[in-house]
This record gives sequence, C-alpha cells and structure tokens, in this order.
Amino acid sequence: MKWNLRLTAANKGIWKASELQRSLAEHGLVISAGKMSGLWSGQPVSLKLEDLDVICVVLGCKIGDLLIPEPEKVSRPGQVNETERIAVGAVASPPTVVPKRRDGRSLPPE
Repeated sequence: MKWNLRLTAANKGIWKASELQRSLAEHGLVISAGKMSGLWSGQPVSLKLEDLDVICVVLGCKIGDLLIPEPEKVSRPGQVNETERIAVGAVASPPTVVPKRRDGRSLPPE
C-alpha cells in the first residue's frame, strides 16, 4: 500500500503537518510531533483504524484517497520479485577466499 497523506491534504488546502496536527487535535486525535512527522513524510508502519477515521473526517476524504493499493509489489507463488532476486543473487555467490601461507611467502602461480 502507498500512503498518500500529503497529496490528499494538499488537495484540501493543508500544506503543513502542523496545520493538519491542529485540525486532528480539534477532532480529538492528539498526535505527538514525532508521530505526525512520520505520518506526514513517510510510510507509517501501523495506524489505528479509529485514527484513520479521524484523518478521513478532517480531510473530507475516503480511505482510498489515503491508501493506494500496489498489487504489482505482491509476488505470486513460484514467482520471485526484484528484491528477492537481488538478495538471492548476493547469497548464491559468496566472495572468493584466497589462501595465504603462514610463513609470509606467496603461493606459486596457478
């Protein structure tokens, strides 16, 4: 899911996180500056459904305006997405270990 709070707020004429924070507080949802910063600028890890209700009321929007599905990021059974492909590639080829002699002399050429 893509979190679309800033664009939704901008469409309603709210350009600053502090403006939205005040409006949310007027509707009974008091949010700390840190949490508000995370909601405004990032992708929230978790969000209470009741908080989401208040955000929708304040912005006069629907849930679909705030949360945009991204089905292309979901891998199907037997399919590897790009992130997993990169991770698997990194694990599949470990770095080459070159043995060294303990007496300090170099090994003969191959």
